[in-house]
Amino acid sequence: MIENRREILEWYLCAGVDECCDEVPFALQSSQKQSEPSVRPAGQASAAVAAARPATTDLAQASLDARKSARELCSKAASLEELKKLVEDFDGCALKLTAMHTVFGDGSPNARIVFIGEAPGADEDRQGRPFVGRSGHLLDKMLAASGLKREECYITNILPWRPPGHRTPLDSEIAVCLPFLQRQIELIKPDFLFLLGGSAANAVLDCAESISRLRGHWLDYKTSDGKSIQALASFHPAYLLRNSGQKAKAWADMLRLKKQL
Repeated sequence: MIENRREILEWYLCAGVDECCDEVPFALQSSQKQSEPSVRPAGQASAAVAAARPATTDLAQASLDARKSARELCSKAASLEELKKLVEDFDGCALKLTAMHTVFGDGSPNARIVFIGEAPGADEDRQGRPFVGRSGHLLDKMLAASGLKREECYITNILPWRPPGHRTPLDSEIAVCLPFLQRQIELIKPDFLFLLGGSAANAVLDCAESISRLRGHWLDYKTSDGKSIQALASFHPAYLLRNSGQKAKAWADMLRLKKQL
């Protein structure tokens, strides 16, 4: 029984659980009440945990290394075509192993507006282009209604690979792929960013606000060279397909963009 508890505690340590809600771990309380051994001071317990667990896990270190590699690669890209080839050859993100295609950005390299979503869906993964499924069709209708042409804009995502099962992207996956998006923005030099959904807005603007609080007013995005770009956040088309009552707000955001243009 003690061995099982020891294995449980070792599993907790590997998972990053290094604190207790009481003086001693709950899994050991019952046995300690029976034998009444002396309790180690909390400071000594923390020191023992710190000595047993490395400061940085292998997975965390791999993520840091992949992000550094992505940044170094991006600095070498002088055009969108070069950057696209670097992204397609990049092996630092595990999402690439489960995706069918690398879904790079699509549209004019001289666009005044860059539309940014979260990640490719099933249709995008099959075709290798962003926003070509139901969400993309709705976005095309919104663009046409506001007098914009898709081919005059640039459309991309935070992630160039579809998460398996269309799950929510991990923070580590976003961190690794974000340099590729940032470099796309630097190469295009748009006047405006239109952020589709809370995940895209949070990643690009480096914040944790809900999309309901972010949308409706102009925000500021800074490139690595200090250039300021006006950004507008709105609901993702996929969300609008599930919540048609919010389409009026999304349309108001499109009109706000059109007025600024």
